[in-house]
Amino acid sequence: MKKVFLVAIIVGLCFSCGKKTAEQQNEVKQEEPIKQEVKEDSADVVVGNDADEHGCKASTGYTWSVLKNECVKLSEVGTVLRHYDEGKEYNTVAYVIFDGDKAELFLDTQKDAIMLVRKSEGESWINGDYILIPWKGYVLKKGDDIIYGGE
Repeated sequence: MKKVFLVAIIVGLCFSCGKKTAEQQNEVKQEEPIKQEVKEDSADVVVGNDADEHGCKASTGYTWSVLKNECVKLSEVGTVLRHYDEGKEYNTVAYVIFDGDKAELFLDTQKDAIMLVRKSEGESWINGDYILIPWKGYVLKKGDDIIYGGE
């Protein structure tokens, strides 16, 4: 009697486990189309596909420098200039790259860099209204207004 009861319990457990597995397989089959839809949607998005005409990827921090004639990471090769406005704080900065008597200015308000030129050492770099003065670091003026400063 004990053996019959034990065999009945074992057979019942085997069928109950098999039934759960079959239910799980049905659930997996129902979930598969959802997973495939997600894969199809994500296939259209390409990460890091923001290269400019020179091949510089802005998402990795690279910008084309006319002065260096290559992609550069401004935070590594540029001199930082901060907004000059007493009492206010800004989250953006400008960068300057120097090469002899030329300076390339990258402003957060301009799409393209601005090339500045000086006549001789010790002089200011100039381009139109923009003047970069080497004084206690650097001071950038637009017209008569100081807009950036840095070291």
